[in-house]
Order: sequence, then C-alpha cells, then structure tokens
Amino acid sequence: MSRVALYAGSFDPVTNGHLDVVRQACGLADRLIVAIGVHPGKTPLFPTEQRLEMTREVFAPIAAETGCKIDCTTFDDLTVTAAQKAGATLLIRGVRDGTDLDYEMQIAGMNQAMAPRVQTVFLPASPLVRPITATLVRQIASMGGDVSAFVPKSVAARLKARFGGSA
Repeated sequence: MSRVALYAGSFDPVTNGHLDVVRQACGLADRLIVAIGVHPGKTPLFPTEQRLEMTREVFAPIAAETGCKIDCTTFDDLTVTAAQKAGATLLIRGVRDGTDLDYEMQIAGMNQAMAPRVQTVFLPASPLVRPITATLVRQIASMGGDVSAFVPKSVAARLKARFGGSA
C-alpha cells in the first residue's frame, strides 16, 4: 500500500519554509499532493494558475531527488475533505513554533473527529527557515525589500516583476 500525503496551503508565494516541509514530506510518502487552497473571499497576491506553476517548478526537483511522486492541485473545501478525495491518509503540517503547534493541534483534533483515517503529521521547521512566512515575504517584497534569502530564485524573480525593487 502506498503512502499518500497531502500538504495544503496558500503558497502565496512559495517560500523556503515550504521547500523544507516538502523535502521532509517526500521522505515520508510515496506520493505527495501539494494542494493550494482557493477561497472566493480572499484575494491572493498571485492568481491560482501562477501559484500552481510556482509549486510545480519548485517542488518537482525535490520529489525527483527522493523518488516521491508529486502532484500539485487546488481545492476549495475543507483540507481534510480534500485529503479524503485525493486518497491521502497523511495530512502534512509544518510547524515553526509553539504558537503554530497549539493552533495546528486544535485543527488536527477536529480533522481526526471528521476523518479518523487521515492522520496529521507535524513536521518541525528547520532552524534556518523557522522565521519565514509568506505574509512577511509579501510585506517585505511590497516595500522593495530583498527576499532572495527567503524564497527560491524563480519566486524571487516573480516577486521582483510584481513589485519592482530588489526582491
């Protein structure tokens, strides 16, 4: 039986923190589904198609190195429902600190009640990427700051094209 994992997020934009989680998740699963949440009430920085392009181009080499099959998709319902629809039995969640863990534990408990066959796996962020959030990256880039230490090179180029500056 293959191990199928789902890693959900907005990926707006993809950060080195996301890369860290994907590297770890590829070591745990035979197939990793990167699922981009699409919510009609939110206006992301990058449109869904561009976020799909970013996830595919950045995560595919990691998957290839590890022998893990990777799929990138979107969803517009509950994460646990998306996991069930995709046939995933593992739900991957990255945690940076205790605040993340407290929040994620609550979500994991609710997900466990709704889908007992889907197990949440917490992956701790590596020390170098622990402070990185997509929100901070967007803020820094929008103010002309250099985000090259926080995102893959191709994502930095997209941010620079979007905002100008030294992204």
